[in-house]
Amino acid sequence: MKHRSRIGLALGSGSARGWSHIGVIRALEQAGIAPDIVCGTSVGAIVGAAYAAGELDRFETWVRQLSWPAVVGFLDLKMGGGLMGGGKLVEFFRSRFDDCGIENLPKAFGCVATDLSSGREIWLREGPVVDSVRASIALPGVFTPSLREGLLLVDGGLVNPVPVSLCRAMGADIVIAVDLNWDLVGRRYRIPDAPQPIPALLGNGLFDNFLARFRAVKGTAAESGESSPAVPSMLEVLTTSLNIMQVRITQSRLAGEPADALIRPRLSGIAATDFHRGAVSIAEGMRAAEHALPMIHEMLA
Repeated sequence: MKHRSRIGLALGSGSARGWSHIGVIRALEQAGIAPDIVCGTSVGAIVGAAYAAGELDRFETWVRQLSWPAVVGFLDLKMGGGLMGGGKLVEFFRSRFDDCGIENLPKAFGCVATDLSSGREIWLREGPVVDSVRASIALPGVFTPSLREGLLLVDGGLVNPVPVSLCRAMGADIVIAVDLNWDLVGRRYRIPDAPQPIPALLGNGLFDNFLARFRAVKGTAAESGESSPAVPSMLEVLTTSLNIMQVRITQSRLAGEPADALIRPRLSGIAATDFHRGAVSIAEGMRAAEHALPMIHEMLA
């Protein structure tokens, strides 16, 4: 009797582009492909945890309804270790989803974080789901590090943006991986048509002024009437630099630890903070997965 291969799904990092993982999973489901093992890094850990917990339907509904004011409402400013504490986001998920622990999820699940002190890759495969995901998404400079068992943990994308190796370690015979950032390097910086409205969450306007500092601003040459590209904001420089780093790390890791099937949605038009554009990302994830289905079916035959 032929042994059924255990399928692993490695969901990569990519900030708001990560909502496309939902579309990938939907396309696999429709094709009758059900991964046995789900691993995620950063935003891939969020979607992967929802899927492994059997909560993807409810999670997708929330993502599709997410508005820009709602995104801003999750921000809790901190002045040490990162711009945001992440407490509001954590409490939101704690209050709406039962956290039975990673060991008790219906599907095998693991996520990746980085030890800030040693730079080691940390695999989180037990304990509270929300706390593990919080550690995996702790983007340096944006979210404060997460303290776990005496370690300060930050975003797993620093060391393993597409966690194929974790899937293999957890027993996957075949790994389907999703790379969200492959087409970002070399993309020309695009000036937004108009700034998005920011609700005045603080009466004195401090929050507005704070976020305004991270918008794209025109350079002095442009102000004088000369033709010149816009100067990206500090946050955009940070996220773009991290994108470059993750693309290069992903290329290196996948060369040494290749996936059996690699799905690459085209997401260069989705900014790192476009969490309110879930429907667009989901649709692209589904399109990219459907394109890869013939190869995946042949591999599983």
